[in-house]
Amino acid sequence: MPHKTKYIVITGGVLSGLGKGIATASVGNLLKSHLRVIPIKCDGYLNTDPGTMNPIEHGEVFVLDDGGEVDMDFGHYERFLNVVCKSEWNSTMGKIYASILEKERRGDYLGNTVQLIPHVTDEIKSNFKRIAKQEKADIVLIEIGGTVGDIENELYIEAVRQLGREIGSKNILYIHLTYVPIPENLGEHKTKPTQQSVKLLNEKGIRPDVIIARSSRQLPLKLKEKISLFCNISPEAVISGTEVGTVYEIPILYDKQGLTEILHKRLGIYSPPKLDLWFSLTDAILNPTREVTIALCGKYTALHDSYASIIEALYHAGAHHKTRVKIKWLETTGIEQGKISVEDELTGVDGVIVPGGFGLRGIEGKIKVIQYCRENDIPFLGICYGMQLAVIEFARNVCGLEGANTSEAVEEGIEVQHPIICILPSQKGLKKKGGTMRLGGQDVKMKPGTFAHKIYDADYIRERFRHRYEVNPEYVEKLKSCGMVFSGYEPVENIMQIMELPDKRFFVGVQYHPELISKLEKPEPLFYEIIKCALDNPDNK
Repeated sequence: MPHKTKYIVITGGVLSGLGKGIATASVGNLLKSHLRVIPIKCDGYLNTDPGTMNPIEHGEVFVLDDGGEVDMDFGHYERFLNVVCKSEWNSTMGKIYASILEKERRGDYLGNTVQLIPHVTDEIKSNFKRIAKQEKADIVLIEIGGTVGDIENELYIEAVRQLGREIGSKNILYIHLTYVPIPENLGEHKTKPTQQSVKLLNEKGIRPDVIIARSSRQLPLKLKEKISLFCNISPEAVISGTEVGTVYEIPILYDKQGLTEILHKRLGIYSPPKLDLWFSLTDAILNPTREVTIALCGKYTALHDSYASIIEALYHAGAHHKTRVKIKWLETTGIEQGKISVEDELTGVDGVIVPGGFGLRGIEGKIKVIQYCRENDIPFLGICYGMQLAVIEFARNVCGLEGANTSEAVEEGIEVQHPIICILPSQKGLKKKGGTMRLGGQDVKMKPGTFAHKIYDADYIRERFRHRYEVNPEYVEKLKSCGMVFSGYEPVENIMQIMELPDKRFFVGVQYHPELISKLEKPEPLFYEIIKCALDNPDNK
């Protein structure tokens, strides 16, 4: 008998940014104990992936183990579902059209006129079914990006409507995430936007089985009954999506309102959630016994979603220490321009993270931050570009290599006397920007006896990368002779992947992105250790 997959489709209405990704991940979290749950994200944009998009506009680019650059919602999926996602699970209209055009050129359509319906919708459905079969999925979660009514996602919505007709109502469930505002001048919930959003979805041939109504306050029963009446679903299927102290409360919130039972009955499945550890760690986030302040020093701080996984990794580590992690956002361009003082900004800070990034804007500000941390023994973690800049700072101010810089500066017309950071050999001569970096999961060999080896307690680790530049091999011995230790490296190409300063409490730079594999139940070791070290600050005793 063939494997029977059930589908749960999540759409959004009224406005974007309601948190469909977290809602989707939370639904999956409730079902993962006994079922294999696979998430698919459908984005209407024509980009192949978000890899070349500006983080300030789109948010973080999440990198998968297979090297895929995908939407940031995949971070939520991996953190909530404990799965290792694959790049093909991120469907973009750019990918769909590219596949359609390739098939047309091959003659796969046998001379037919290629049309949006049925050819594009068939392609979308075919991808859903192929992934379900390949992964032997019990449940496939399909999140449709954007809001109902957007031109960009109309074909995805039509595809999931057709899918429901083909597989039958017992095998598919539609969830609609909407917004119930409370206008300040009225002080009460208004359901009209939800009614109109559901009406628009109905016009497209889909009747939601569950409505998750986002609002700043709990929906009273009277409001649920009103939404039930106008949207033609039972009051029990109207779930109140209130504001929470942490996103990790959301599965608990949904379960308390009976969503798990609705899913079980409607789809004929049984997979009771196991939330004991999840609940205790969530409680630790909400009711901490201690507090630390970590400065996040970057240039995309105008949109906190640019660093979504770092934020979550800090919260994971904080939960295991029963510690509230306060994040101080520091835009390093202001330091570079002399508008703000490093000393003033870092006074009272218990630890510093300099994250990844691209380009030269703000890097001199980051280098000043790194220098201050090194000279004042403030716990420091440099990620990707942050590691490279820590190496540049050390070369300039400890090794005496005046003018040390990244060779990336040469592209912008700056003379570099000591190219401490240089382009990877594999990146030379590449013309395309998208999907060409050193991407995805790579092995890191650890040097015994080092701080990093002690933290990870392993000879090899696997982490995720996204970079074009590396520490210049020609300068490695000079850096070592001045006291820098390279405690992790790529075993074949000998790329330096972890650096540390052993005379400091915690001064570590990594070429990879440790935040991408951190989970609530299992925080990434570097984040766990920097919070532990920050708690050793005498002010936190």
